[in-house]
Amino acid sequence: MFLPRNRGRLNIFTIFTRHRSKIKYLLLLVLSSLIIAKNTQVSAHTVKISADVGGIVHLEPNDSPRAGEVTKAWFLLTRKGGQVIPLKDCNCQLAVYAEPHVTGEPALIEPLLKPIQAERYQGIPGTEFIFPKPGAYQLELSGTPVTVGSFLPFELKFLVTVATGKVVNTPQGVQNGISKQQGRTIGFTQPLIWLGILLISGGIVIFLVSSCC
Repeated sequence: MFLPRNRGRLNIFTIFTRHRSKIKYLLLLVLSSLIIAKNTQVSAHTVKISADVGGIVHLEPNDSPRAGEVTKAWFLLTRKGGQVIPLKDCNCQLAVYAEPHVTGEPALIEPLLKPIQAERYQGIPGTEFIFPKPGAYQLELSGTPVTVGSFLPFELKFLVTVATGKVVNTPQGVQNGISKQQGRTIGFTQPLIWLGILLISGGIVIFLVSSCC
């Protein structure tokens, strides 16, 4: 009378035992996808080096910029030896490109840099602008020294993934080149990553269901 219930439990246990390696492999794929998705959000914090200058970029809010919303960005630049380079000592320019882009094409946005205070740093380069659409962008910060010889000319490139957001009013003074983006196609990197995660998860469910039948 109780045999069918016990057999059912035994079948489920047998399925997991027989296909343990396959299930582990599928779960590993899901975990890898999650790690990739996470890394796309924090890639901007990777230290970039050009000539004798190193730098990182911080984007607010929480290094997770959203399309159509104001993004605050600031750059921490250091010369050889670890000394911070303030904006007053650097002729710095920022250009934002939608990825992929080819060398020589006009920047999508060229925000105006201004000296700001961020964390414990004073007078470092900062700005505000709006990413027009979700997708991958490249921030290119270039600069030359105000005092010749204090550091070498540099060009730092940061890859940023922008999530879907909402349209907000643009504050006065925010430099935004939305008009330059007409006719461009921006890759939707982040949605594709999450789509891959959903497909892999669905494959696990289908696999288990088909094994039970």
